Amino acid sequence: MAEPTVEIVPEFGEVRDEERLDASKLAAYLNDKLPDAAGTPSIFQFKGGHSNLTYLLRFGSHEWVLRRPPFPPIPPGAHDMSREFRVLSRLWQLFRPAPRAWHLCEDPSIIGAPFFIMERRNGILIRMRQPLPDELGGNPATFTRVSQGFIDTLADLHMVDFEKVGLGGLGKPDGFVRRQIVGWMDRWERSKTREVPLMNKLGVWLLDNMPEPQHPALLHNDFYLHNIMLGSDNPGVVVGVFDWEMSTLGDAMIDVGTSIAYWREKDDPAELLTSANQVEAHTLSPGFLSRDDLLQRYSKKTGRDVSKIAYYWAWAHWKNATVVEQLYARYAKGGTTDPRFAAMSDQAPALARAAARIASRLGFKD
Repeated sequence: MAEPTVEIVPEFGEVRDEERLDASKLAAYLNDKLPDAAGTPSIFQFKGGHSNLTYLLRFGSHEWVLRRPPFPPIPPGAHDMSREFRVLSRLWQLFRPAPRAWHLCEDPSIIGAPFFIMERRNGILIRMRQPLPDELGGNPATFTRVSQGFIDTLADLHMVDFEKVGLGGLGKPDGFVRRQIVGWMDRWERSKTREVPLMNKLGVWLLDNMPEPQHPALLHNDFYLHNIMLGSDNPGVVVGVFDWEMSTLGDAMIDVGTSIAYWREKDDPAELLTSANQVEAHTLSPGFLSRDDLLQRYSKKTGRDVSKIAYYWAWAHWKNATVVEQLYARYAKGGTTDPRFAAMSDQAPALARAAARIASRLGFKD
């Protein structure tokens, strides 16, 4: 499928006016806390991502990455910087794609909010609303390797011994799926900018039809193609996995369902295949594995049962409807001028319809 003609946006650039940091105050705080962080840094803002704000700090030739919550208003209880830091300060020991977090600052007087600093990873990004990177060469064989590396990395994550790196207390696996559904039902009610009755019907159905959970795994909780970085020399190897703010312990099928919900195929509804709908259809390009191929490869590698995946696939679309509604609400309430959020006004109903279509295979009736 031919990529649309779009403006090529650099990976990072100038910081948006309303999201600037005090470079002098930040430098004074960091200079004795990080290696190679002397002087005042040049600060740039990464253009990807929709949740926490991510900045590039350049101290001469050395680079660090800063993560902080968005500026208010934000949903209560969201954007827990200490949680993401906790995971990334430990997980790198057993899971190479996780960038190492170096320092957590919980003092809001430095930049106005808690933040943490992590290492900078370099490689190839497949970015939202951008053509597939030239480095991939438009080669179907390369896209197959990317697909394999993607699902193998998720499988590797789910096989991590989370107790070994001190993450056994990160979450409570018992009752995890139920708590997720109830929590996202509440978030929908608090963030909705319009009524979408289908969201409420789906929430009730999901509660009434939960499969038996599998043994717990460490979850990323937002694992998809745009949250990974590929190796420059070998795009079949994932060298970075980002945006760990929602990571927890629970049923691995939640992660798998999320991943395939973002993975587009040519028979998907047209409203999910357009660049205006959160994720453009990069995976329609020849060579990308099908969802079924991904599932079988994952199952073979992990030994996990994927037969109930339709439930988790529907769940992911339903949850993502609330995610994009929260982002659009931030824009509508004046919390950001980011034009990407303005384009999300019609996405929640579309994702709810997608969830209902999948759930109908399991008996859901609208």
